[in-house]
Amino acid sequence: MNLQESALTAWAKIQGMIDGLIVMLPNIVLAAIVFALFFFAGSKIKSLVKRLTRRHRQARNLGLVLGRLSQGIVILVGLFVALSIIIPTFQAGDLIQLLGISGVAIGFAFRDILQNFLAGILILLTEPFQIDDQIVFKGYEGTVENIQTRATTIRTYDGRRIVIPNSELFTNSVMVNTAFEKRRLEYDIGIGYGDDIDRAKQLILEAMHSVDGVLRDPPPDALTMELAPSTVNIRARWWIQPPRRADALDMRDRVLTAIKNKLTANGIDLPFPTQQILFHDQTEETDGDRSRQREGWPAGQGQVPKPLSIGDSLRKLAEMRSQRDGNSDK
Repeated sequence: MNLQESALTAWAKIQGMIDGLIVMLPNIVLAAIVFALFFFAGSKIKSLVKRLTRRHRQARNLGLVLGRLSQGIVILVGLFVALSIIIPTFQAGDLIQLLGISGVAIGFAFRDILQNFLAGILILLTEPFQIDDQIVFKGYEGTVENIQTRATTIRTYDGRRIVIPNSELFTNSVMVNTAFEKRRLEYDIGIGYGDDIDRAKQLILEAMHSVDGVLRDPPPDALTMELAPSTVNIRARWWIQPPRRADALDMRDRVLTAIKNKLTANGIDLPFPTQQILFHDQTEETDGDRSRQREGWPAGQGQVPKPLSIGDSLRKLAEMRSQRDGNSDK
């Protein structure tokens, strides 16, 4: 009997909820329509603000901020109106009280989201970089596609998208390659020690001046930078405009090609690193005795190790390998 009464009571509650939902259905439909209208109006206001500020470069990011804030405010008002339609007893004071009670919990739960939101607003207002700028951040390099209030997206040069939280961008160093109209490129060229350094510098400058796109102001220059083991390194530096990645790669290709052809045509050596290998006789009885052997050279009795020719060394290696293979077979 008790079970049957409980089932009847539960069914009565469910039926009451269904009846209440049916009664509230017109209000729910009306609230959805009203919220959709507010959402549509918010999108239109955002587009209007962006269109009004699009012509002014300095106010473009400010327009993004104002557009998104106005859209959020309109949507929030629409949500409040929709709730008032569904629940007529719902008052603004109830919403304020609810937000006040749960504000601390919401703050802790959405701390990262709020931090990224505020950082996005500050990035849009201070403009350390703008949309379509090319930046470098922690090993990521590409073109800024969009600056949202939560994250910034960049498109890498190999066709990938990187999403970076705004708080990371705002609190860390960012290299902006397109911040200025001009950009300097450089490359080190190694010439031989027997070549005339001043002559090589003059040829490098002539090669850079012969390439279309290398700016005359500031002028290119060539500086002696290092006396390396195999080369004398001369650093060629030149300026280009515009400073975008594709233009930089194209100019580097053309300048280096011109420098190489100019130097080789005038007899300037472009040596590559070389190594000298010394072979010595390892047949002394002290060979392998680390207590009497110094850095691979046998201690002996003060005599100079006997050098071996390349042929003798190869034969010695072949004998050692055959002995090793024979021991392994045993």
